[in-house]
This record gives sequence, structure tokens and C-alpha cells, in this order.
Amino acid sequence: MAEQADKVIIGRVAGLFGVKGWIKVQSYTEPATGISNYSPWLLQASGAAWQLLEPKVVQAHGKGFIAKLSGIEDRDAAAVFVRSDIVVSREQLPELSQGEYYWRDLEGLTVVNRNDVTLGTVDYLFETGANDVLVVRDGDREQLIPFSVGSVVLSVDLQARLVRVDWEPED
Repeated sequence: MAEQADKVIIGRVAGLFGVKGWIKVQSYTEPATGISNYSPWLLQASGAAWQLLEPKVVQAHGKGFIAKLSGIEDRDAAAVFVRSDIVVSREQLPELSQGEYYWRDLEGLTVVNRNDVTLGTVDYLFETGANDVLVVRDGDREQLIPFSVGSVVLSVDLQARLVRVDWEPED
């Protein structure tokens, strides 16, 4: 479900909080507080169908968040969602400015250098603080390429599913 193009995982139900149906939430949004901007959430109880649930309250608690969902009034009702991904519709995401990309849109794109040498495909990205990094795989080979638009990343063409970089293949 969450791998469909129109669905995006924004967090995970990490556990229970109290006896009145509150859940602990791990946010994958940047900033982490952004998870409170999305509603409704799509959650899946263990082995059951996906359910649309409205977060009535989302608040910081310790290093994470806690949330109260509409219609979930006790610990047992909330317990079925522990370890469920929190999913939203892609339409709920904010529009990006020119030259900005959601990481999930870059994953799977072919990476070529300015000499048209294919370096592999984007497996995933991670953040270093200085810049994001593309993890590019070609079979068993893995290369880490800074996602620095203009200096390393020359262009991104989502339609052609291609990232052009100023980078030489590692031997």
C-alpha cells in the first residue's frame, strides 16, 4: 500500500501512551513537527484493512510525539496500530519550489555522468548536515554522491528518470 505512487509514509506508530487510546509516534517528516500538519492518516491494524483516522491532537513528548486519534478511546483500540506506518496521500504534501525534490521521487532514477557513463541507480538518500547524499548502486557496487545541485548534480529529469552528475565512477 505505502509503496503506491500516490501514498507517502510520514511516520510510524511506535507504541502506546497511557490508557485512553493515545499512541507514541515516530515522525519521518522534516522538521519532525511537520507530522502534525497532515490529516487524515492512513493506518493499518495488524493483518486488517487500511483505515483513515483523524489525529485530534499531536504533541511533542520527550524525543518524539504522542497523538490522540478520533474514534480510538482506549489502549486496546490503539494497540492494534502499534508498528503501523503512518501514511498520507501524496496530494497532502506541499508543492515544492523549482529544483526541489522529494527523496522518494529520486529513488530508482538512473545516474549518469557528463560523459554519459551510467553510474547506477539511486537506491536511497541520507542527510549529512552539509548536504544530502545519493546512494547509487550498480550491482554490488555502491557509490556515495553528494546531492549538491549545480556543483555535483547537473540536472534532474523526473520524466526521463535521469540524474546527470559531474562525477567519475569509482574503480
